[in-house]
Amino acid sequence: MKYTQTAGEKSTVKLTITFTEEEWQEALNKSYARVRGKYSVPGFRKGKVPKPVLETYYGKGVLYEEAFNVLYSEHYGNILEKEKENFTAVGEPSLEVEDLTEGKGVVLGAIVPVKPEITLEKYTGLKIQKFEYNVTDAEVEKEVEKILQSGAQKVEVSDRACKTGDLVNIDFSGSVDGEKFPGGTADDYNLELGSGSFIPGFEEGVVGMKIGDTRDINVKFPEDYQAENLKGKDAVFNIVLHKITENKLPELTDEYVKSHSQSATVEEYKKSVRSRLEKSAENKGRDETENSIINEIAKGAKAEIPDAMIESEIDRLVQDFSYRLMYQGLKLDDYLKYMELSMQDFRAQYKEQAEHRVLSQLVVDKIVKSEKFTAEDKEVEAKIEEQAKSVEKTVAEYKKGMDPRQLDYIKNDIIITKMFDFLKANNEMYGGEVKKTPAKKAAAKSEQSKAETEKKAPAKKPAAKKE
Repeated sequence: MKYTQTAGEKSTVKLTITFTEEEWQEALNKSYARVRGKYSVPGFRKGKVPKPVLETYYGKGVLYEEAFNVLYSEHYGNILEKEKENFTAVGEPSLEVEDLTEGKGVVLGAIVPVKPEITLEKYTGLKIQKFEYNVTDAEVEKEVEKILQSGAQKVEVSDRACKTGDLVNIDFSGSVDGEKFPGGTADDYNLELGSGSFIPGFEEGVVGMKIGDTRDINVKFPEDYQAENLKGKDAVFNIVLHKITENKLPELTDEYVKSHSQSATVEEYKKSVRSRLEKSAENKGRDETENSIINEIAKGAKAEIPDAMIESEIDRLVQDFSYRLMYQGLKLDDYLKYMELSMQDFRAQYKEQAEHRVLSQLVVDKIVKSEKFTAEDKEVEAKIEEQAKSVEKTVAEYKKGMDPRQLDYIKNDIIITKMFDFLKANNEMYGGEVKKTPAKKAAAKSEQSKAETEKKAPAKKPAAKKE
C-alpha cells in the first residue's frame, strides 16, 4: 500500500491510497470470510458456498463493499498516525473508488476533514475588558437565609395579597392575538414568585393578587424565544389565584447554625458564606475575563472551519441539553414534540454557538502552539500533590486512583493557565469591579446561560408536570 496526500477545499485533505493486486485479493478473502454466512446458493449449505461459486452466482461485486471496508479499517488509522504532524482529522472521511482494474489492484480516494489552519491578526497589544465582582452584605444575608430553609414551615395565608417569595397555586391560560397556544394553559399550577421560572413580567403580574382574584396579565415573549411562532409576540394570560403559601423561617441562632452546619456560631457561619461567595465571584470574574480575551482575539481570526467540526460541537451541545432534561425527568424527544420542533431545527439553533466555540478553541490552540506553552513534570507533580492534599490522601494513594484522562486534564489546565497569564500581562486590561446582581436573579441567569434553548416560559412548566 502506498498513498499520496494533497490539500483540498475548506480544510480537507485528499488521500489517494493505492493497493496492490495481492492486497486487494487478501481483502476479498477476508470479505468472503465475513459475509459468506449471509448468502445461500442451491446445493450448498448456508455459509458453506465456495468463494468462486459465490462470485459466479451473485457476481464478483458481492464481496467488494466489505473488501473496501477491510482496506479502510486496516490502513486508514495507520495513515493518520503517520501524518499526525501534518494534519489532524476532525471527522469521518468521504470515500470513493477511483480505480478498480482486474489484475492491477484498487485505488481508493478519501476526502478527510482536518483541523484548519487559523491566522490571528494579533493577540498582544490589544485593549480588553476585564471583569471583577464584589460581594455585598445583602448577598451574604440572602445566602445565609438558605440555611433556614431546611427548618422552614409552609404556612397557608389568606389575610393578605401574595408577594415575592410566596408559593402560589394558580390557573393560567395564555393567548396571542386571541388564540391559545400549546403549553400556555395549566390548572392548579404551583409557582414560586420571584423564581424567574416564567417569561419576564409574568410573575411580577401575579404579585399583589389575593385568593379568589382573577387578573389578565399582558406580557411579551422574548425575541430569542424558543418557539418561532411566539418570538417577540404580545400575549395575554388570564390568571386565577387559588392559594398562597409562605415559608415561615426559624430564628437564626448559634444553636440552630451549629445543628445545621459545620460552624459553631452565626458569625462564623456568615464568614464561611462570605468566603464561599467571594471565591465564586473570583471564579466568575476570571472566567468572564478569559472569555473576553478570547472573544477579542477571535475578532481578527480567520479560518475555514469544516462542517464536521461544527456538527461535532453541535452534537456535544445537544447531548449536554439532553442530560439537563434528564435531571428534570424529561426526554429530548418529548421536549421537541412539546415545543413543536424538529431535530433539524433544534440543532440549527446551536449552529452559531458551535461555530463560536470551535473558533475559540482554535484560537487557544494557535496561541499555545505559537508561544510553545508546556506543562513541566514538576508543575504536574505539584498540581497532583495539591489535589491529593485537598482530599486528604498521600500522593501515592491519589495517583493510584487517577484516571489517565485526569492527568491530561491537569496538564491542559497548567498550559491554559500559563496562556491566560501571558495574555493578561501582554494586553491592556481595562475595567474592574462590577456589582453583582441579587443572588436569586443571578442564579436564574446562570441557568439560562447553560442552555440557550431552554427559555423561561409558562409553556414549559406544564410539560414537566405532565411527565
